Amino acid sequence: MARRLTTLTVLRTERLTPHMVRVVLGGANFDEFAPSEFTDSYVKLHFGDADEPTLRTYTVRSVDTEAREVAIDFVVHGDEGVAGPWALSAAAGDQLSFFGPAGAYSPRADADWHLLAGDETGVPAISAALAALPAGAVARVVLEAASPEDRLEIAAPASVDIRWVYRDQDSGSSPLAAAVRAVEWLPGQPHVFVHGEAQSVMHQIRPYIRKERGVTAEWASISGYWRRGRTEEGFRTWKRELAASES
Repeated sequence: MARRLTTLTVLRTERLTPHMVRVVLGGANFDEFAPSEFTDSYVKLHFGDADEPTLRTYTVRSVDTEAREVAIDFVVHGDEGVAGPWALSAAAGDQLSFFGPAGAYSPRADADWHLLAGDETGVPAISAALAALPAGAVARVVLEAASPEDRLEIAAPASVDIRWVYRDQDSGSSPLAAAVRAVEWLPGQPHVFVHGEAQSVMHQIRPYIRKERGVTAEWASISGYWRRGRTEEGFRTWKRELAASES
């Protein structure tokens, strides 16, 4: 992550779904923001004390250099967490500081087809990736949400198939792994992007993609964005423990 600290001003907010709010940033400091070349571009947002801020990682949904705007989508669940409540109460004129952006993935032009999957936290990066695909690119997309009311309309080439699946309202269990397994595996070389809740992504989907389907690391971006029951600080600890256990 580039240690570039940028402070932008909230221009407006949009309620996209019952559980997602878009915050559009811009203002006089927009020229300090250097867009990433990657579609999974992300920033480290600063909340709270300026000297010892609480950091939260969020995907940059889009950058409009002509309008001088940066859009970030926040998953919100009432007053839970740090970033979500801030997004719910954000108003024009508020300021937000962050490090970044950085990134590592964009859909490869030399892939025969693309497989993208994720829950709400992965939707911004997946949406950006689909917008970057050329006409005629073949992609299979699985997106998970809490309910049909949380479904977003996503722009993509006509050759892209998007399927939404929904968590069980009582247990909250994730259907994402089963839905990914149900995707028809097309011939040729796929480029895979799977991001979302870490238990589902790392322990269920990654073994299927890497071991059963034989997709090498060069052709697969698979990682958890969050871990159920953990703050981002706790999730970082979990990732370090997972990496150590696999080394």
